[in-house]
Amino acid sequence: MSNLDSIREKVFCGDRLSEQESLDLFRQGNLYDLGFLADGIRRKKHPEPVVTYVIDRNINYTDICISACKFCAFFKGPEDAGGSVISYEELQKKIDETLELRGTQILLQGGLHPDKQLEFYEDMLRFIKKTGIHIHGFSPPEISHFAKISGLTVAEVIERLRKAGLDSIPGGGAEILSDRVRQLAAPRKCSADEWVEVMRQAHLQGMKTTATMMFGHIETLEERLEHLLRIRVLQDETRGFTAFIPWPFQPANTAYADIPKATAHAYLKMLAWSRIILDNVPNIQTSWVTQGPKIAQISLFFGANDFGSTMIEENVVAAAGVAFRLTEAEICSLVEGAGFVPQQRTMDYSIVTAGEDRFS
Repeated sequence: MSNLDSIREKVFCGDRLSEQESLDLFRQGNLYDLGFLADGIRRKKHPEPVVTYVIDRNINYTDICISACKFCAFFKGPEDAGGSVISYEELQKKIDETLELRGTQILLQGGLHPDKQLEFYEDMLRFIKKTGIHIHGFSPPEISHFAKISGLTVAEVIERLRKAGLDSIPGGGAEILSDRVRQLAAPRKCSADEWVEVMRQAHLQGMKTTATMMFGHIETLEERLEHLLRIRVLQDETRGFTAFIPWPFQPANTAYADIPKATAHAYLKMLAWSRIILDNVPNIQTSWVTQGPKIAQISLFFGANDFGSTMIEENVVAAAGVAFRLTEAEICSLVEGAGFVPQQRTMDYSIVTAGEDRFS
């Protein structure tokens, strides 16, 4: 039996791969090898032919940021007159529009503002929570930043945000959970250990979170695996991650604009590998925002079981020159065209019961 055959056999049997086996699978296996294995895992975890999606809006409360990440085309430096902070009037309008479209949550994220104190974020949460909508907000770099400017621990910050209305935490700001990569690409952002610790503390307080990976820039394959294993180890400990979302770096308008954009082949292979390695994460989400509708549709056969968000609004990826847009009706059509049943969900993957006039 060849090495690849023995690895396939372990995956078929539901056994966890070692680090070396994981690397060998990626290097020796082709796209179809990994896709076949990932699709099998997806079908075991989700035997019903259902693909979920969430209706939400990504609200960026500020583009002012001191991090100055080399891969970001969205931020404005504190000295940039073009930077802004959202007003409550604009915030209310965006939430009202989301609710009118049957949205169940908002994804609230922003830059690392140097002057706003923790009370600013608590007040914003209380204002939003008056609408009753689920707040999926503040990625680990933001929470780590809040802890530093307030002099509080991460656990104390999370507790205060939770009491003010925060419901769950998105997995943004992970990029690659390797400190070599982070020091080169985003030295002012939280470390890999700090990112993991924010998620650990959130899980210990009963909050659910997601995890992401932005790949295809300056990382090695070993560092991608380091990232996946950090997620897997924490999930073994806390079971707090509801989903994992890998997506390829979008180089346009960034300091890494000369790095070739990842191909659909590279994306699908990475997606499948993620599904195989992350055996304890229940859901894998496709990235139609970066890949477009057709590749996202194909990804449903490479390990993904969730179509992500309708993205009523998205600004960060759009700043890098990528502007795919899909309505709820279009997402459902794509899911049905692939042979699956679309189901609206909430952040924790509870199914939302829709009326017959779903698109009216």
